[in-house]
Amino acid sequence: MMQDFKLIQGSCADQNVDAVVNAANANLWAGGGICGAIFSKAGPKELTEACEKYQTPLKDGDAVITPSFGLSNAKAIIHAVGPNFAYTPTAFKELFDAYYNSLVVLKENGYRSISFPLISSGIFGGSLSNPVAESTKQCIRAYRQFIEDYPDYDVEVTLCAFNSSEMLEAQQVVDSMAI
Repeated sequence: MMQDFKLIQGSCADQNVDAVVNAANANLWAGGGICGAIFSKAGPKELTEACEKYQTPLKDGDAVITPSFGLSNAKAIIHAVGPNFAYTPTAFKELFDAYYNSLVVLKENGYRSISFPLISSGIFGGSLSNPVAESTKQCIRAYRQFIEDYPDYDVEVTLCAFNSSEMLEAQQVVDSMAI
């Protein structure tokens, strides 16, 4: 049993954590879905300027950090680039990397709590039969690898399923993986 991993129904942008994860695109532009919500809450102008400091496009699986600006419930925003399964239908390692690298960036910045959306489960889900389940599985795998790699670093992970159908699908994976 891993006490520091929990699945909830809600928006990752609303959680009181050190870092909120944005399901980012390779150019770190404001987008739709959770990305749009995070840019809106943080302040689109400030967040766009912070994102423009990075050399883009980033690769699938990369993660970078910016201040949280107007997002008052978090200290930072970690922008994780999930693969678009419509173009890269077997990018499971890149999806794992998006979660894992976010945890490494969290640690590198001395933070300990993080809230994730279901990365690559919306429009980036492509033709996956169950993008929510795949995203949940890769998040759990990344979490397990991180706590194995950094056993002395306490981290609290909250995976956020936005609606009830996503929550149901994600919970089935959590149950099957004995979290």
